[in-house]
Amino acid sequence: MSYQSGLQITVIGAGHGGKAMAADLAARGYAVRLYNRTYENIEVIAIRGGIEITFEDGRRDIGYLHRVTSNIAEAIEGAQLIMVVVPASAHRDIALACAPHLKDEQVIVLNPGRTGGAFEFRQVLREAGCTANVTIAEAETFLFASRSEGPAEAHIFRRKNTLPLAALPATQTETVLSLVQEVYPQFITARNVLYTSLNNMGAIFHPALTLLNAGWIEATGGDFEFYIDGVTPSIGRVLERLDRERVTVATAMGVRAQSAQEWLARAYSAHGETLHEAIHANPGYKGITAPRTLRHRYIFEDVPYSLVPIAELGRRFGVDVVGMEAMIQLACILHGTDYRHRGRTLKRMGLEGLSLTEITRLVETGEEESSQP
Repeated sequence: MSYQSGLQITVIGAGHGGKAMAADLAARGYAVRLYNRTYENIEVIAIRGGIEITFEDGRRDIGYLHRVTSNIAEAIEGAQLIMVVVPASAHRDIALACAPHLKDEQVIVLNPGRTGGAFEFRQVLREAGCTANVTIAEAETFLFASRSEGPAEAHIFRRKNTLPLAALPATQTETVLSLVQEVYPQFITARNVLYTSLNNMGAIFHPALTLLNAGWIEATGGDFEFYIDGVTPSIGRVLERLDRERVTVATAMGVRAQSAQEWLARAYSAHGETLHEAIHANPGYKGITAPRTLRHRYIFEDVPYSLVPIAELGRRFGVDVVGMEAMIQLACILHGTDYRHRGRTLKRMGLEGLSLTEITRLVETGEEESSQP
């Protein structure tokens, strides 16, 4: 089969997002390898040779894949661009699996990084003894709203107009973009990974809404509109408090983060005097139902890999994060899990003991040692 480009792309992860991205790229003529650690989950794709994809406008196509495998060495060999599309809870395992097989000049993009994803991925590679000169980048969120609709079927409902991306260090961002924008011109420059990590809106909307509606979710199996019925004026005030804490943590680190209301206005043209009003003014939230169970990624992913790292940075730099601490503690009790210990701590991100100056130097230039005597 002939391809429209010599670019070799690997998509890691065959969930909702990974299948959609792999199919979309393959349908547009790129050579794509799809990796999933459990072969049974991609066996039908391997047998068929591709994924049937339905696009936003209703068009249907088949993305024929170059390779479908559960062998990570086979998946990333020769790949110039490695798109990691897995929950943040799997970033560590993926980094460990990739570490022995990575080669110089490969680019790894976390789609998305949540909070601190690039830091943790980099730290795991170092601890695993990986010496390859690779570049790690992270997206602020995921490009698509998509769903897996069968063992070898995916549906893209919509894609974002723009999506900020930053490399670690920021001096490599333009190099990464020159590669990524060949396939997705929607990616744009973010100043550095602190911006992509601290503009993580999922940290504000997902855990608190799920936890504060826990009784309703269990009683109805999630049969209510999550962002409409679930966001009452009181819950809206809790979300506003969490959002102020996030923005304050960002400010303490020299980052001008957008507020949740600013984000809703930019992304959806949804406005309101309060966050409650702005959420209810967003037509994009109409019809979205709540999680069916409390064993949901809005807790087991967004608490340890979004709230925990933001709260860790807040404590490190003297910001009151009592609202976030309350949500983390509630999640720990509800799931019987110590998310503080299991989550993305400063140590796991390789930031323990670093000053703000040292962290800033790391994200901007990659330098790790202070130049001061």
